[in-house]
Amino acid sequence: MTDRFDPASLSQEWPLPSNPRPIVTFGAGSIVGDAHFPAYRKGGFPIAGLFDPDHDKAKKLADEWGVTAFRTQEEALAVPDAIFDLATPPTVHAGILSAIPEGAGVLIQKPMGSDLAAATDILKICRERKLRAAVNFQLRFAPMMLALKDAIAKGWLGEVVDFDAWLALDTPWELWAFLKGLPRIEITMHSIHYLDLIRQVLGDPKGVHARSMGHPNHDMAQTRTSAILDYGDTVRCALSINHDHKFGRKYQACEFRVCGTEGAAYLQLGVNLDYPRGEPDILEINPKGSNEWISVPLKGAWFPDAFVGRMANLQRFVCGEDEELVSSVEDAWNTMALVEAAYESSAAPATPLAQRP
Repeated sequence: MTDRFDPASLSQEWPLPSNPRPIVTFGAGSIVGDAHFPAYRKGGFPIAGLFDPDHDKAKKLADEWGVTAFRTQEEALAVPDAIFDLATPPTVHAGILSAIPEGAGVLIQKPMGSDLAAATDILKICRERKLRAAVNFQLRFAPMMLALKDAIAKGWLGEVVDFDAWLALDTPWELWAFLKGLPRIEITMHSIHYLDLIRQVLGDPKGVHARSMGHPNHDMAQTRTSAILDYGDTVRCALSINHDHKFGRKYQACEFRVCGTEGAAYLQLGVNLDYPRGEPDILEINPKGSNEWISVPLKGAWFPDAFVGRMANLQRFVCGEDEELVSSVEDAWNTMALVEAAYESSAAPATPLAQRP
């Protein structure tokens, strides 16, 4: 570490593959048009086409991007040397993975199955078919998160001892029709990103205390979560998530506060504010020896730039340019185990208060 903090020196980008392979996407939902395809075009990845059981829906999206809408799953799977991009609901992951050619590179949309049992089945399929498979926990690759992790690695925060995630949002759940009626929503589909990132920064916790619930104004299973991750007596980690703050932008928030023994960082995750249009991401660091907040000029945003890095790592791993596959199914299973523990904690009865004598 140098004596002077230089925000421009922090790493924010994942290197691109030398010879990117064609991408075949399964699913034609909003996330494909909002993030996957914009990212792949930005990263220079060739898009071979997409498949969705609703061919009209697939054709409409494909025409917008000038790519092929495959009529059958078999046609999509026949593309040679393809990277398969599963932008699909968790309930259909296993069926597609069982049909993907052995040894292929695969990106699986989070979550890795609807629950831990499903994630275990997916892990077994990937092992049996020797798939080089990663889960799309792309928040790890957002420019602000790569910069944060670089700052931590270089010692600018000292030892991280506090991690707070605070969200007060008006999330448009109606954009994802497949969520209607699902028994698990908020942690599995949203806060899983934060739990996964926290695992990367702090490691695996000893356990979790959590409560996840819905809201009287709608019938979604859960849209509000409070959670404390147990890292022992030194590190405090807490999440407060509320997707039902429908009272105007003034007091809405989507932010992390990461504090170390010698410095701190503040982050705004802008895409969740007025999703999918979003607001700018923000990273400010109060580095060791400074006692002032310094803004880090960001080279991109969570959407779509993190998707570029996520795909770049998978492509480079498949081609032998990266030694590590970040968020491989082996590692992602541990994030699913944390999600499962959070739901088990939420379902457990709280300790009752003592009765006054």
